[in-house]
Amino acid sequence: MLLKNINKLKESMSRVVIGKEEVTELMLVGLLSEGHILIEDVPGVGKTLMAKTLAALLNCQFKRIQFTPDLTPTDITGFFIYDRRTNDFIFRPGPVLTNILLADEINRTVPRTQSSLLEAMEERQITVDGQTFSLPKPFLVLSTQNPIEQEGTFLLPEAQLDRFLLKISIGYPTAGEEEKILLTHGKENPLMNLEPVLTIDEILTWQDMSRQVEVHSSIQEYIVALVRASRNHQRVALGASPRAALALFKASRAFALLRGRQYVIPDDVKYLAEPVLTHRIILKREDHLRGFNANSIIADILNTVAAPVVEGES
Repeated sequence: MLLKNINKLKESMSRVVIGKEEVTELMLVGLLSEGHILIEDVPGVGKTLMAKTLAALLNCQFKRIQFTPDLTPTDITGFFIYDRRTNDFIFRPGPVLTNILLADEINRTVPRTQSSLLEAMEERQITVDGQTFSLPKPFLVLSTQNPIEQEGTFLLPEAQLDRFLLKISIGYPTAGEEEKILLTHGKENPLMNLEPVLTIDEILTWQDMSRQVEVHSSIQEYIVALVRASRNHQRVALGASPRAALALFKASRAFALLRGRQYVIPDDVKYLAEPVLTHRIILKREDHLRGFNANSIIADILNTVAAPVVEGES
């Protein structure tokens, strides 16, 4: 039943987001892992469309924030306002109090405003004027950003990046996919015909099932070894944090479940190492200038750290 619903969700996504099945699967990994997703790419490749499509299919409350340089933290979290009728202060909730939050072009606002999402992403709550408000379940931040080389962008702080379970890139479509986009999106807005395929209870059940997926002790050791190798790599100034190991652990369980297994295999970890770890490491300045990047470092680590052979793996 689970795989049937997953395939139905993927099929519905593919009708709007053309030719990006791998990206769709990674977004579902984030959903099942109760993590947040950072989508980085150049403008116009469908970052916002993909986020809006997923939200529409999940039958969840959806809010969008368009990040701009003049956005303030209270525009996100909400604020208290004095009500003359009741002679008291009442809370006006911000858009963060939702199930699916699209933080669009997050790196076009200043770091102070970017950081206002930290508590929400990590603790599933917000604090306004000393009062704490719990966020609804599920809660997922789908954040898009343009490459930092683009004009008018602000680099996300390391603490903010570490809160994202995955960083993914959509990329340009093939010629055939681009022709299909013209035919599909040139006539009408494909989002208008989307119907929800899941309920909130089903999403929460999936998340619970993901937490039950077995991870052999040798694979746990492999995850830790990969993360620790990122800290000791000769070209890395700042390696992945313990939160990164936990993120790789959670993401691997969700990925195994999406593939119809109740156990994680080493290939799951290898497949997810790049989207989970690349945004969590900082290269030494001289190596960055020489043309090295986080992707090449992760590839080197995967080639260096021996993967376990789990007995009975299939």
